[in-house]
Amino acid sequence: MNLDKITFREMKPNEYDVLKNLWDAAGLHYRPNGRDSKESLLKELNNPQEAFIIAEYNNEVIASILVSHDGRKGWINRLAVLPEFKKKGVATKLISYAENLLKENDIMIFACLIEDWNQISMDLFQKAGYQRFDDIIYFTKKLHPEV
Repeated sequence: MNLDKITFREMKPNEYDVLKNLWDAAGLHYRPNGRDSKESLLKELNNPQEAFIIAEYNNEVIASILVSHDGRKGWINRLAVLPEFKKKGVATKLISYAENLLKENDIMIFACLIEDWNQISMDLFQKAGYQRFDDIIYFTKKLHPEV
């Protein structure tokens, strides 16, 4: 696989099913009845501080990533790669692309949250230069379980 042939673009509003199919094929955990519903994602597509990026190879959607920032810190979420393209450098290239988007917005800190069972993602981000912090405790408050 020639990584130079991978192209990146923002997701189009009519591609929700394409994204959902990618997430399903990649085994990504998501909330289709909450924050990952079509309605929610369409709202996010209009937010200038968020971007759903699609990676294509030979005009086929092979991966995606959500990039967002709060003005101070950038977040990388929802990284998904089709199984047949895993372990080929696609995820690393996608992370680099996301970081460049954040740099264009003068964001100098990049972060991601990874569940403790997801060793593959932890290894990926560590390899990409991310530092693990075991002394940070994450709190969340949800208005309902699907968000």
